[in-house]
Amino acid sequence: MAQDLAVWSVRGVAQPMAHFLAEHLLAAEPQGGSALSNQQFFRVIYRKYRAWIFIGTTGIAVRYLQGLLEDKHTDPGVVLVDEAGRQAISLVGGHEGGANELSVRVANLLGAQPILTTATESLRPLILGIGCRRDVTLTQIDTAVMNVLNTYKISLEDLRMVATVDVKLQESGLLAWCRQQQLPLQGISLSLLQHRPWVTQSSDWVQETLGVAGVCEPCALLASHAGKLLVPKTAHNGVTVAVVHDPPWPEKA
Repeated sequence: MAQDLAVWSVRGVAQPMAHFLAEHLLAAEPQGGSALSNQQFFRVIYRKYRAWIFIGTTGIAVRYLQGLLEDKHTDPGVVLVDEAGRQAISLVGGHEGGANELSVRVANLLGAQPILTTATESLRPLILGIGCRRDVTLTQIDTAVMNVLNTYKISLEDLRMVATVDVKLQESGLLAWCRQQQLPLQGISLSLLQHRPWVTQSSDWVQETLGVAGVCEPCALLASHAGKLLVPKTAHNGVTVAVVHDPPWPEKA
């Protein structure tokens, strides 16, 4: 029976990152033996895990995976991370293998950019930014979000991702809402927000509490590639919501 998750680092220089991810994601770190090369050992154990975090280059990952992929419904998901920890790419099994969600979880831990390459996500042009007070409920999140979506005639189906500040990644109400809507939740580091204060209307409370002018607008913008603010901050009962339009191909000037 396949176990849940494993981390594989091609080079020794990436082992500290591999140890860090394995510790925080409760993943295995299988080690090769002297009888087989690293690539041969990986091929032997590939299907013993439901998903992999592969730290290395795209070229090496492709060579490791050559001939192993059989069916998208059964292939283990693979998230590719560069050795600098800048990007977490959903390489194999974005939906069925859980790589899309895993890439965002890895990105949240590393402060990296998650890259979702599946067609469904690429066709969803909107990123939802959410800020919230401590211990908000799922109902509070849902009411605030649906109020914005209904007001601006936006469909849930057009949302690709939710973004918030990293210190809110443990809010149970927000996590529950994202799970309910099957939307990945990306955390933006507080230090980055302090250097990218994109807000249409600052909040004295957020400034006093977190040291930044706002959360929902800059988080959605920072989670995008070349996005533009579509819906400015809207506050409702302890929750702030903003929407950024981030099409897969940036519009021509």
